[in-house]
Order: sequence, then structure tokens, then C-alpha cells
Amino acid sequence: MPAYINMDTQDPERITPFWCEVMGVQVRSVRDDGRYVILEPNRDGLMVGLQRVPEPKVGKNRAHFDVLVDDLDEATAQVERLGGRRLESDTDTFELDGYSWRCMADPEGNEFCLYSNPLST
Repeated sequence: MPAYINMDTQDPERITPFWCEVMGVQVRSVRDDGRYVILEPNRDGLMVGLQRVPEPKVGKNRAHFDVLVDDLDEATAQVERLGGRRLESDTDTFELDGYSWRCMADPEGNEFCLYSNPLST
């Protein structure tokens, strides 16, 4: 079984559709009466587990993950349509060594980046 990242959330049921859509996956399993929701691996093999916790998110994540996308503008619009948001201004797209990315947050404020690599598409 592949390794996965667990993300704390006050409401896994609320953000599961967001992450399934953004990552292009389905729910793999639900455990402990919905306390844990495990998503299928994405195209790069990343699995995400959503874990219900009582406390809200406070402060910046100490770790985040990057979601590889084919079209940065299209993926950004999708995240915003699903209730996520950009963390930087609407004009901030970062670039380094052929990679472009945008810093985003899911509906609960968990940070992640959308990134594209024109060499891999």
C-alpha cells in the first residue's frame, strides 16, 4: 500500500469533494464512522487521508503538498469554484527552473500549491 499524507480537518465530509475534484480521485475508504477518509492515489501516486480533529486550523502549515496540473489557470479557477482560494494576490505566479506555481488554500485554509512544468506536458 502506498504511503499517504494525513490532513487534519474539522469536517472531512465537507472537504472530501474538494480534494477528490482537485486531485482527480475517488474516495478509497471511510473509517471510524467518517473520522478518517482515505482518497485513492492521484496520477503521481500521492494518497491523502483526511482526519477529523476537534480544533480549527491555526497558523501556517508546517508542510504542504504540490498538485501537478496541466493548466495552471484552469486549475486555479477550479479550486476557486470549489471553495478554495489563492493565498497570494491574483497576479502572483511564481516561476523557477521551468516550473510555475500558485499558493492556494482549501475551504478550511489548508495550504497547498498548484504547479505545472511545461517540460512534462
